Amino acid sequence: MLSIIRSKKESIIIKIVFVIIVLSFIGTIFLVWGKGSEGMGGSQGGYAAKVNGTRIKLEEYQSAYQRIRNMYQQIYGQSIPPEMEKMLNLKKVALDGLVDNLLVMKEAKALGIKASKDEVSNSIEAMPMFQKDGKFNFDQYQQLLKSNRMTPKDFEEGQEAEVVLKKTRQSIKDKAVVTDADALAQYKKENDKLELEYVAYAPADVAAEVKLTDAELSDYLQKNQAEFKTPEKVALSYILLDTTTPSATLTVTEDEIQTYYQKNIDRWQGKNGIQPLTEVKDKVKSEALKQKGAKLAYEQAADTLFKNIKSGDLNLIASAFKAKVQETPLFSAAAPAAALAGEAAVIKKALELKQGELGGPVETTRGIYILKAKERKASAVPPLAEIRAAVVEKATAAKAIELAKKKAEDAARQLSTKTALKTQTIAAFGFSAKSEIPGVGAAPEIMEAVFKLSAGQAPATPFKVGNRWYAVRVKNRIEAPKAQFDAGKEELKKKMLPKKQDEALDTWLKDLRAKAKIEINTALIADK
Repeated sequence: MLSIIRSKKESIIIKIVFVIIVLSFIGTIFLVWGKGSEGMGGSQGGYAAKVNGTRIKLEEYQSAYQRIRNMYQQIYGQSIPPEMEKMLNLKKVALDGLVDNLLVMKEAKALGIKASKDEVSNSIEAMPMFQKDGKFNFDQYQQLLKSNRMTPKDFEEGQEAEVVLKKTRQSIKDKAVVTDADALAQYKKENDKLELEYVAYAPADVAAEVKLTDAELSDYLQKNQAEFKTPEKVALSYILLDTTTPSATLTVTEDEIQTYYQKNIDRWQGKNGIQPLTEVKDKVKSEALKQKGAKLAYEQAADTLFKNIKSGDLNLIASAFKAKVQETPLFSAAAPAAALAGEAAVIKKALELKQGELGGPVETTRGIYILKAKERKASAVPPLAEIRAAVVEKATAAKAIELAKKKAEDAARQLSTKTALKTQTIAAFGFSAKSEIPGVGAAPEIMEAVFKLSAGQAPATPFKVGNRWYAVRVKNRIEAPKAQFDAGKEELKKKMLPKKQDEALDTWLKDLRAKAKIEINTALIADK
């Protein structure tokens, strides 16, 4: 079954099915293995969260998190990279699921909601993951549970809790009603057309009006020092040792050749598979010799540096290796010395050294570096007089943003109070899911706001679209025929009901959380 799902992992239907299964497993873990509040209340150790004094134990959270992570790995057929896990926010999803399930189960008990044996059996038999040729297959059921280290008893007890959770949530959804007024508002939103008038301001439009005093410039510099700091710089003395020199006097044994071959077996891939050692022995021997020489060179460099590090004398170390001491001018991480271009590890180490301090060895593809910080120049904020032009530019840009927003706010107040104001007009347009407004672009906040208004009405505040602020007013609303609404009202209400139900459930869950005393162990879900 999992192989079929992997082959269709781009299918949105399959993904939705798996999300449902994942959430089901979260409920199973919490309500069966955790044994609800009874299991959590007895622990005095660490906890993932506390809900009205009831603990969700670390073990329960870790189990929930690991299982949801494993499920996603099964979906994609590979390990989840850290960036994807961060995007999916799996740790928070797992913990939120446990908290919500605890709150919902307590409400279910208060409401007297239970699950019958038939309801549990029917819910399991309906799961596609346990079906073969469209029918429940008991062998497949047992095999899949076994592969996930579950017993039928555990899973069925968990599914019983899941049925209770679903019934409780559905009981809240069933209370949701789409009124005639709701339907009419949606009909008008989808079918009416609006003409808008607006005033817009961008920072570039008002930048010429910005005049800054020296006091304002000094204040901006003081508050934004990081923007003007000169970078930290270092000047180096260094020696560069050739890692191939020791290998000229070294030999490698047959055992060393064999070991190197085995440790780097993937490097000997040929057209017909891995090449035997006999075919690539000369190459293996050469590379093993280079590796051995590089290792010896590094050890010699480290030993010599250790013996001389207190003296701080790079010349002593250079003479030991008959190497030339080289110099660089002051450089920063962003603009390294030409001789060190591409040597990121060397540059990083150089900027860690104190003035006069020796450091290394640092091995790169060029060789082994031993460093000395000849001079350091700390990061600093130059006086205003030296960087006045840069401060004026940035401070003006910041002030222009503030001014553009203020002008738009003033315009929004004038439009809402019908004060005379020179405006631009947008020809009639309809509501769109992409929120495209002619001449403005994608502006979902404006779109949602104006389609709730009548002619002559205006939102009290402006809207930011891109780098421009818009103050808008409905100039005219062209209403769709009421007869068309009356004819399709009931169908529209049916269409709106699922969203209304979801909103009702979401509001209910938020209310449960708001009333509950919830303490989260934030270290568990923090990004690392």
